[in-house]
Amino acid sequence: MRRCAIVGAGMTRFAEHFDLGMKDLLPAALAECLASVDKGARKEDIQAAWFGQLQTSDGFPSGVLADSCGLLDIPVTRVENACATGNDALRNAVFAVSSGAFDVVLVIGADKIRESSARTTFWEWAGMTRDMAWDYPLGLIAPANFALHVQRYLHESPATREHMAMVAVKNHRHAVGNPKAQLRFEVTVEQVLGAPMVADPFGLLDCTPQSDGAAALLVVAEDSVDRFTNWPVWVRGVGLGLDHVMHQHKRDMTTFPATVRAAGQAYRMAGITPADVDVAEVHDCFSGVELISYEDLGFAERFEAHRLVENGETTVGGRIPVNPSGGLKAKGHPPGATGVAQCVEIFDQLRGEAANQVDGARIGLAHNIGGPTAVSAVSILSIDTA
Repeated sequence: MRRCAIVGAGMTRFAEHFDLGMKDLLPAALAECLASVDKGARKEDIQAAWFGQLQTSDGFPSGVLADSCGLLDIPVTRVENACATGNDALRNAVFAVSSGAFDVVLVIGADKIRESSARTTFWEWAGMTRDMAWDYPLGLIAPANFALHVQRYLHESPATREHMAMVAVKNHRHAVGNPKAQLRFEVTVEQVLGAPMVADPFGLLDCTPQSDGAAALLVVAEDSVDRFTNWPVWVRGVGLGLDHVMHQHKRDMTTFPATVRAAGQAYRMAGITPADVDVAEVHDCFSGVELISYEDLGFAERFEAHRLVENGETTVGGRIPVNPSGGLKAKGHPPGATGVAQCVEIFDQLRGEAANQVDGARIGLAHNIGGPTAVSAVSILSIDTA
């Protein structure tokens, strides 16, 4: 299989884009992605596209992308895998390029969640099949089903709601300097703990906002890299893991096995260990989820995640900076775009161009989990080929 690299990356600001539709967001992300290619790139160079989108309120997603971006002459594949959609779109594109099917491809993700009604977002979308009939009539929409995990984690580990609040404080602080972030303001531990309760143990400031936005990556085969850039970011590993959908089938609520499986695949493919990662974008849809994910990704031992935030190890300047972009918590979370945007951030970090730069970063990791806690995708990027 051929190695492949990301040579361009771009994204819109994540925000409440009431004045913009999907046909505005997609071309904007693509334009910034192509403009970031230092030797130049054109739409005509793109041979295929993978489009990550969760919501379908704008009609036929692949057609919308092709029409709005002028990509009518290439195959476009829509990917949907809950909140793992963006990183899974990259995974599929990497396999296509590595196999030799294409040399230059586009990975793009987008969603407009903010102007979707709660009923559309949480009930009609997630509760429309009999396979979800156990969870959703009980009210186990996203905050509640993740709360089941985190509540049990707090019961079994030394972590507390104060540690969750520290995660939120960290990610809001990181977002202040990120012009693409949605919530660019700081919060205090006291504010997080005093916020209105959403689903115990999550208060309002433990939760990601609803967001609109798009992000794009240009992925090329190794023998095409020199044509586009002198500074490629190599895709070293990708992984996708699954777990039970139904909560009554989950044996241990204090871990996300899907993440463990996805991370294991990605680490093996990259030939690295968790200790080699210099910077990470981790799925913090709720603050406590970031804590559990530290352990599932191998950044901390079992039930030791709280020590990382206590000691500032996951803050920029610490041992393993996590979510220097602000994460989902403060940068925002349009699901189809989220994983792609994480890789945009890692791309910028590894090239020394990030808004909140981690000094000396050479290997970065992007991680998503969702569906509900049943699917995870992990991508590992590096400025070195091996």
